Amino acid sequence: MADRRSYAVVTAAYWAFTLTDGALRMLVLLHFHALGYSPLDLAYLFLLYEVMGIVTNLVGGWIGARFGLRLTLYLGLATQVVALMALSATNPAWAPALSVAYVMVCQALSGVAKDLTKMSSKSAVKLVAGGGGEGGAGGDDSRLFRWVAVLTGSKNTLKGLGFFLGGLLLEGLGFTGGLWLMAGALAVVLAAALATLRGDLGKAKEKVKARHLLSKSREINWLSGARLFLFGSRDVWFVVGLPLFLYTALGWTFTQVGAFMAAWVVAYGLVQAAAPQLLKGTADAASGVAVARTWGFSLAILPAAIALGLGTALPAAAVIFIGLGLFGLVFAVNSSVHSFLILAYSDHDKVALNVGFYYMANAAGRLLGTLLSGLVYEWGGLGACLWVSAAMAGLAAAGTLALPSRPLGRAA
Repeated sequence: MADRRSYAVVTAAYWAFTLTDGALRMLVLLHFHALGYSPLDLAYLFLLYEVMGIVTNLVGGWIGARFGLRLTLYLGLATQVVALMALSATNPAWAPALSVAYVMVCQALSGVAKDLTKMSSKSAVKLVAGGGGEGGAGGDDSRLFRWVAVLTGSKNTLKGLGFFLGGLLLEGLGFTGGLWLMAGALAVVLAAALATLRGDLGKAKEKVKARHLLSKSREINWLSGARLFLFGSRDVWFVVGLPLFLYTALGWTFTQVGAFMAAWVVAYGLVQAAAPQLLKGTADAASGVAVARTWGFSLAILPAAIALGLGTALPAAAVIFIGLGLFGLVFAVNSSVHSFLILAYSDHDKVALNVGFYYMANAAGRLLGTLLSGLVYEWGGLGACLWVSAAMAGLAAAGTLALPSRPLGRAA
C-alpha cells in the first residue's frame, strides 16, 4: 500500500511537470520564431535539451536504483523551476549567438529535469504493477500493459494540453510572464511532494555498480535501438517542421498552432491509454513483439503517403489533418507497446537501470529528429521531413525483427 501511495504522488508530480514541459516547448519555439530565428536556429535551441536527456537517463537510472526514485523526482522538479526562471532572464536585445547559447543551456537544464521526472514515474509502474522479469515473477503482464498505457497516454494528453497552454500564455502573458507562472506552480508541486512522499521506492536491494549502466541484454539493446528511430521518425517533422509550416504556409496564429499541436498530442495520448483495449491479445512480451512488428511497418508507410499527398492538388490542410491523424494513431500504439516491453523485459531490481537506458535511446532519437527537423525543413520543407520520417520509421520496425518472438526464461 505504501508503494501505491508513493506511486500516486510520483505520477501526480509527473503530470504537473508534463503540462509545463509541453507549454515551455511551444513558448520557446514560437517566441524565438517571432524574433526572426531561422528553422535551424530553432532546432539548435532544443539540441542540448535532448543531449542532456541522453546523459540524464543513463545516470538517473543508476541514481534511482541506488538511492531510490524519491530523490530523482525531487531533483527533476527543482531543476525545472531553476530552468524556467533562468529562461525568463533572456533579452531580445542580446546578440543572436548569445541568445542561442544561453537558451541552449537553459533548455539543457530542462532536459535534465524532464528525464529525471519521467524515469521516476515510469519505473514506479513496474514496482507497483509487477509482471514480467525475474523479480516480477507471479505478476500480471496484462495488468502491467494497462498501467503503462494509462500513464503514458495521460502524460501525452497533458503534454498536448501544454502545447495549447504555451501558445495561450505567449499571447496572454508574454514570454516572461508565462515562465514565471509555470515556475511558481511547479514550486508548489515540489513542496507538496517533499511533504507527502515517503519510503525507498525503486531502491535496489544490492549495490548497483557503474558497469551495470551499459551492461544490457540483447532484447533490451534491440528494443532501445528501435525506440531511437521510432521517436526520430516523429520529431523530424513535429519539432520544427510542422509548427513553422502551420504558421508560415497556412498563416495560423500562435494560439491556433498551439491548439493544433495540442489536439494532435492529446488524441495520441488517448490512443496510447486505450492501447490495451485495442490489442486485447497482447498478454505477454512475445505477443507484444508481434504487435510491434505489424504496427511498426504500418507506421513507415504513412509519412511517405502524406508527403505524396502534399505534392498533389489536394488542400494541404486536409492532407495534414487526415495524414497526421492516422500517423498519431499508429505511432501511439507502437509507443505504448514499446513502453510495455521494456518493463516486461526488466526485473524489479534493474527496472530503473533498464528504463534509464531505454529512455536514453529515446532521447537520442529525439535529438536526431530535432536536429534533422530544422536542417531538413530549411533544405526541403515539410515534405522532405516526412520522407526522412518514413525512412526512420522503417528502421524502427526493422529493429523489432531481432526481438525474441517467444517468452523469455529470464529478463535482464
